[in-house]
Amino acid sequence: MAKAAAPKKSVAKKDAYQVDGDKLTRTKPVCPKCGPGVFMATHKDRVSCGNCGYTEFKKN
Repeated sequence: MAKAAAPKKSVAKKDAYQVDGDKLTRTKPVCPKCGPGVFMATHKDRVSCGNCGYTEFKKN
């Protein structure tokens, strides 16, 4: 019998930014292929783009 998939967590766009006084900074990396506005997901050993699939592995 197949195991049921875990429910997907939705990530709000506001969580990709941090407000410092009157400055707005990005907290997540931006995909170099897709350009500004497409953030990459941060995992334990890599960062990956959900739009195009671009992946960068972290070095230990």
